This record gives sequence, structure tokens and C-alpha cells, in this order.
Amino acid sequence: MIKYLLLFFFTLLSAQDYPVFSKQELEQINQTSAISKNRILDYKKNMGIFQKYPKDKQLQKINFYLNGLLPQYDDITKHKQDDWATPKDFLKIGYGDCEDYVIIKYYSLINLGFNEKKLFLTIVKENFKGGYHMVLSYFKKEGIAPLILDNLSFKILDLHKRKDLKAQYFINSTGVYTISKNFKLTKIAQKYKEFEELKLKVTNND
Repeated sequence: MIKYLLLFFFTLLSAQDYPVFSKQELEQINQTSAISKNRILDYKKNMGIFQKYPKDKQLQKINFYLNGLLPQYDDITKHKQDDWATPKDFLKIGYGDCEDYVIIKYYSLINLGFNEKKLFLTIVKENFKGGYHMVLSYFKKEGIAPLILDNLSFKILDLHKRKDLKAQYFINSTGVYTISKNFKLTKIAQKYKEFEELKLKVTNND
């Protein structure tokens, strides 16, 4: 029994500490950029503060806090398009493309105790602009429009209120889905290549 309690306690600590930066890593980061080190420490401090809030407020806090980091597109920051950064990379760099915001929000909410099965990286079509974008969807209740966390908006709205967006694909560790008009998800694939590559990097603490 004690063994299982210790394992559970260690799991909680690991979740709260994610992403993990060793003392040596922080020292190396500080040598390159003190701003990056301070950003990492500030994120860790705020994650500890957010733990105390109820779930609805945690959503608001995470969305507002991470949206405060300015966006910059992958072809500028990494010289290639659609590179999915881990939360660790995102914090070191300090900015990213839309999917980078979604990814760090996704993992941050999981570490705050949100059910991973209710969180989805969501590819959407921008109805007015005609391009594609990524947001984070949170299905608070089954059969109800998910809440949308968007790096282009500090306000969290239901999907049906986002007339500017048309959801294409919902992605998490359980698979890839499409959505019906009554907000029912239908699984269309077991895996999404970029997401699998991301999970591998996260597992390796890259």
C-alpha cells in the first residue's frame, strides 16, 4: 500500500514539475539568455499559483498568461514551417506559432489536473480569412460545444460562438476526430504524425 502511495505522490510531483529543467540546463540557458531563464522560473511559479484555483479559473489564467508571450511564425524562428515545439522549447524561445501555444496550453492544463481525453489540439479553418489555424478545445461536458482557447483571443468562447472558425480535426493521444453539428466526435484515425513526434520529444524531455 505504501509503495502505491509513494508512486502516486511521485506522479503528482512529476506532473507539477513538468517540463523539467535541471539545474545545469538552467545555468546553460542563463548564460545564453537570462530572460529565458526568468521566463521559465516565472512559468513554474505561476503554475504553482494556478493549482489553487477552480478549473474554470485555471482555463482563464492559462489562456491569458500564455497569450502574453508574443507570436512569431516558424519560418522566422526555426527556418522551417509547422515545427511543433515542446513546452520546454517554447519556454526557452519565448514565442511561437499557433500550434506552439496550443501545445503548451494542452500540457499545462493536463498538469493542472484536467482530463487529457477532454482536451484536443484542434485544426480549424478561418472562415473570413480562408487560412488554417490551430486552437485548443476543451469539452467540459459531452454533447456541448467545446470551449476554445486561442492565442489570438484572451476571451474563451464556445465553438458555436466562434463564427470565424470551422473545426476540421480534433487531435489528442486517443486519436484524430471530426465533429458533428451536435458536437459528437467521430474517430477517423488512430494517430496524427506530428503529434506522435511531439509526444516522443516530450517523453525524452527534449
